[in-house]
Amino acid sequence: MAEFNITDTVDITDVNCPITFVKAKIALEELDDGDILSIRLNDGEPVQNVPKSLSEEGHKVLSLSDNGDGTFELIVQKVGD
Repeated sequence: MAEFNITDTVDITDVNCPITFVKAKIALEELDDGDILSIRLNDGEPVQNVPKSLSEEGHKVLSLSDNGDGTFELIVQKVGD
């Protein structure tokens, strides 16, 4: 698996949609362009919706991997405001 230079990490496994996307978006807004955010999220709606929503916002989804415990790790690179 490719190694990314992770700038920050956010765990959104404790919230449900649509708050998952809001928390991920806020975490990204605090970063600089080109920074990379690791987002830990639950299977189901979050893993289906958050990557798609962030991508639609113009951010670059670098990877999505199954942690094997019902959670996933989403790696996103911030792209311009």
